[in-house]
Amino acid sequence: MNKRIKSLLTGALVSYAALAGSQAVAGESALEKIVDKGELKACFEAGYMPFEMKTKDGRFIGFDLDMAKHMAKSLGVKFVPVNTAWDGIIPALQTNKCDIIISGMTVTAQRNLKVNFADPYIVIGQSLLVSPKLAGKIKSYKDLNNPKYTITSKLGTTGAQAAKRYIPKAKLDLFETEVDAVLQVSNGKADAFVYDLPYNAIYASQHQQQVIHVDDPFTYEPLGWAIRQDDPNFLNVLNNYLRQVKGDGTYQRIYDKWFKSDKWLKQVQ
Repeated sequence: MNKRIKSLLTGALVSYAALAGSQAVAGESALEKIVDKGELKACFEAGYMPFEMKTKDGRFIGFDLDMAKHMAKSLGVKFVPVNTAWDGIIPALQTNKCDIIISGMTVTAQRNLKVNFADPYIVIGQSLLVSPKLAGKIKSYKDLNNPKYTITSKLGTTGAQAAKRYIPKAKLDLFETEVDAVLQVSNGKADAFVYDLPYNAIYASQHQQQVIHVDDPFTYEPLGWAIRQDDPNFLNVLNNYLRQVKGDGTYQRIYDKWFKSDKWLKQVQ
């Protein structure tokens, strides 16, 4: 275990013990459970490139998976992946099916009422994938704000929220998965797809004849790791861990692997 992380973890657990001794109402920190069981269970939903995906041979890979594995290793425990449907991912955390959500989750006030977020580990925004028939006509989301256009997004995501807020006049069709939603554009059944920029950039590079990427993001969306509420010790360790990996080059190395290279694509195609 990295000595610095070990020190942070030890300090957090000592603080937890002191807090538990002085406050009977204090809940048990997830840190203690993680250490006792020797495993870090992370919830995610496979299918969000390049954050979390399932390979052709059934393995889970991606930016978030690599970060979670490194986090577990730094804490001296085993990483346990928990693939979870998006609409049930917060309930899964709340009912102890996992210890943390590491799944490209945008920090929002509504979600913050149910979970606590560590400091953002990456910032993204919503962009557009547009039908080639609209080449030159759609230069921003504002150009789509017309009843004659049909746009798609994934149900329950900030992409859907952005479409409703910024493009209210267009017809909006929502789908269970991002794949189903974007295929409507690829197949000529919809005019545009609203979703996170990293996913759109990768999809556009793979389907250059089917979609055009309008890659100027029109929202600001910080992504954060989510944990159960009332656990300041775990939150402190996560924030200190994030500062360390961003400072020692680990974060950049993992980022470059997934966002600046496409070598991994052959594993999921």
